[in-house]
Amino acid sequence: MNEFLKYEQQGGIVTLTMNDPERRNALTGNNAVPEFLAAIDRIHADHSVRAVILTGSGSAFSSGGNVRDMGRYAQMQPMELRREYRLGIQKLPLALFNLEVPVIAAVNGAAIGAGLDLACMCDIRIAAQEAKFAESFVKLGIIPGDGGAWLLPRIIGLSRATELTLTGQTIDAKQAQEWNLVSRVVPQAQLLETARSVAQSIADNPAHAVRLAKRLLRESLHTRLDTLLEMSAAFQVLSHQNADHHEAVAAFVEKRPPQFHG
Repeated sequence: MNEFLKYEQQGGIVTLTMNDPERRNALTGNNAVPEFLAAIDRIHADHSVRAVILTGSGSAFSSGGNVRDMGRYAQMQPMELRREYRLGIQKLPLALFNLEVPVIAAVNGAAIGAGLDLACMCDIRIAAQEAKFAESFVKLGIIPGDGGAWLLPRIIGLSRATELTLTGQTIDAKQAQEWNLVSRVVPQAQLLETARSVAQSIADNPAHAVRLAKRLLRESLHTRLDTLLEMSAAFQVLSHQNADHHEAVAAFVEKRPPQFHG
């Protein structure tokens, strides 16, 4: 089986490219999930990584679940199929949610079903003008089994998430931006350049501050304000004691560019 995920690093930026264009970068019926989990573990272990870009090869970002592979599900015992979901695709949102390094989805084409949900697992979404988005599970008589029902309402609001989920309709990049599903829409030729520019802007900042700030943003999705404030106080203590913070203050006072060391 060919490698699904290409892992490339330039400086502090890792680019992950889904590389199965013939199957429109489907996420099931192949080795996609184990390769994603291995890449995330590799990023966790490498403190030189400051930001990650996720994109797809070919005309699609990801078509989601491989429909041709779904026929076997009807032949499986219910508990066996439940186990496959829990130990397979459902590990992906948890792994990306807990990744301290920010992830930018560079959505180069169609993001359908689990492909849309994969984009939603990322921290920032930038779309090419040709990109399309659909939470299309209902068209196949199934539901979002990969966390989409938790992710999508938190990004675009419950009403719009409900509309997308229950109709299965497809929206274009312009509407996705109007609905705050993506933060930018750019020409296809500028997509990776734009994603790299955003990634570099993140990577130029003190690594500890980026990682801790991402964790606070993630925790804010499901934590009470008083709990988040306690966590913020603890994280701020760590930040104030960090050498990069001291360098930032000194550089500001001395009116020179800071030199961060991570």
